[in-house]
Amino acid sequence: MIDQPTIDRILDAAQIVDVVSDFVTLRKRGVNYVGLCPFHDDKTPSFYVSPSKGLCKCFACGKGGNAVHFIMEHEQMSYPEALKYLARKYGIEVKERELSSEEKQMQSERESLFIVNNFARDYFQNILKNHVDGRSIGMAYFRNRGFRDDIIEKFQLGYCTDSHDAFAQEALAKGYKKDYLIKTGLCYETEDHRLRDRFWGRVIFPVHTLSGKVVAFGGRVLSSATKGVKVKYVNSPESEIYHKSNELYGIYFAKQAIVKQDRCFLVEGYTDVISMHQSGVENVVASSGTALTSGQIRMIHRFTNNMTVLYDGDAAGIKASIRGIDMLLEEGMNIKVCLLPDGEDPDSFARKHNSTEFQEFIQKHETDFIRFKTNLLLEDAGKDPIKRAELIGNLVQSISVIPEAIVRDVYIKECAQLLHVEDKLLVSEVAKRREMQAEKQAERIERERRAANAARANAEAGITGGTAAGQTATGQAPAGQTAGSTPLPSDTTPAQEAAPFPLNNDYVSFIPQEKKEGQEFYKYERLILQMIVRYGERVMCKLTNDDGEEIPITVTEYVVSDLQEDELAFHNPLHRQILSEAAERIHNEGFIAERYFLAHPDANISRLSVELISNRYQLSKYHSKGQKIVTDEERLYELVPILMINFKYAIVCEELKHMMFALQDPAIANDEARCNDIMKRYSEMRKIQSIMAKRLGDRVVLP
Repeated sequence: MIDQPTIDRILDAAQIVDVVSDFVTLRKRGVNYVGLCPFHDDKTPSFYVSPSKGLCKCFACGKGGNAVHFIMEHEQMSYPEALKYLARKYGIEVKERELSSEEKQMQSERESLFIVNNFARDYFQNILKNHVDGRSIGMAYFRNRGFRDDIIEKFQLGYCTDSHDAFAQEALAKGYKKDYLIKTGLCYETEDHRLRDRFWGRVIFPVHTLSGKVVAFGGRVLSSATKGVKVKYVNSPESEIYHKSNELYGIYFAKQAIVKQDRCFLVEGYTDVISMHQSGVENVVASSGTALTSGQIRMIHRFTNNMTVLYDGDAAGIKASIRGIDMLLEEGMNIKVCLLPDGEDPDSFARKHNSTEFQEFIQKHETDFIRFKTNLLLEDAGKDPIKRAELIGNLVQSISVIPEAIVRDVYIKECAQLLHVEDKLLVSEVAKRREMQAEKQAERIERERRAANAARANAEAGITGGTAAGQTATGQAPAGQTAGSTPLPSDTTPAQEAAPFPLNNDYVSFIPQEKKEGQEFYKYERLILQMIVRYGERVMCKLTNDDGEEIPITVTEYVVSDLQEDELAFHNPLHRQILSEAAERIHNEGFIAERYFLAHPDANISRLSVELISNRYQLSKYHSKGQKIVTDEERLYELVPILMINFKYAIVCEELKHMMFALQDPAIANDEARCNDIMKRYSEMRKIQSIMAKRLGDRVVLP
């Protein structure tokens, strides 16, 4: 882990204009700079950079942050990787803190596997370039495919000789452990305990993660020495660092082009990707011959909502692959299909055409997936009524998974015309399918709820009376948690015990963690957190103790103390963690909440902090001359208490509503003891609500 002083030096050195200018052409506009956003297809400059605040923000797509966040987003790096990138740029030595023994073991294991893969990549590349067999067999194959030297170097292609254990012997001689060679899948052990190379006699295609690490290899059989081998391609097996369902070949080289073009081309194999890159079409990835998985879809969806699948015209292959595309439709992606000319695949077609010709062909011949699927299945169905009925059912299933109602309606009308059936029939069938899907989802949720109830029942004997939001109206802990359970490990740190106002770490909210962001209380919780991040260390008021001394109270101290008074806590775990760390460090010399959380090593916290402060740093183009603007900082003593009381009031109202729902449950209504407990609790909470309403007066609610 990089220590905090080093992080501070990197942040101090990293000038936002200098960093962004490496990737975006900026023009000065007033005190700020502006340019075309690199994260979407920006026609007019909407990407603003503020050198005084050290922040950038696109007012069209919303992306931005400090220099670290920009590099993380643009280069798709992790937080530590982005810090190291900036450290190299500014010549700063990176010092990392000592890891615990457990962290060392976990990191050592993963890093060792990556190190072994890096050695293997370098070994295979060296054999390809310098070994006689590598040049005569491996390089000859790549040259016959038309690959240029720069493309071979870019994709780090290599070759493994026909010797069954040459790589294994070289790796062992260099000091690499046998255990790691086996775990990465580069080698395997025979029954007589000999170590054999997995990729002998093959050209090698390294597989890279999103950040560019070599995570696996693919090998294609070539020479006569491997004629007895039936499998043309061999791939690395699953390992601790490699999960095939989460990786896409070429994503590391394609990610920036995908964002820029706002489209991803999907092909089948390694050579398809490489040839398209060589022709100038770089926004392409391969599923490596398998159907897309949900993990791969989510990875693509991070960069674009639009995908074009390229097929080589093999009808059998097309029918096999379209079965998995319903998953893409379910994700709300816009899917198009392009059939290449007969006898062509993306590899061969790309070798014959340049980027402009390739793009023009795709634009002219691509078609919507639903229309493509309809026409394809109609050819098979012919005039057979049974097959046509199956076809309708197949299309209805694909349409039914599309989340957008308007898109579904458009497809229904189009399919009705193609199939010569009434709209009403398709509408009815789609509605039935969606109802069935909803029922299955409800059944799954109900099973999970019953399992949670069973877990809660086991802990019910240990449940005591709750607080305003500490437990449910039925006296049970919320779904997925047991009463008295502590928050997630990330919510606490050992140092919290020494915090000036220790937080309530046994707090368990009755409100579900998800799908409740629209509740009134959540709005106030986020506004309170905004005050913590912006002004956490600022003094908002002073209290006089028994000795007549004035004690300054910071925003963080006030919020923590006020929450503890009613035994409450923030609902969101990430919010709790931020408040906890602010309380822990509030009296540390030089602590500034905004700076600390913007540079937080947890990417989720740093991104949330950018959102919370970005409203203040709007890089504003408007300013009323002669009019004094009263800032939030000047009225913290007024804002923070109002936010706190509104937050508490909203929590009480939510619990009262929850009790009313509970009383309608037949199982509770028929249990006199439980029903009386809830009614008693309800009466107490109504009194609390009444007192809080009076404190609120006319309910001053912030916009």
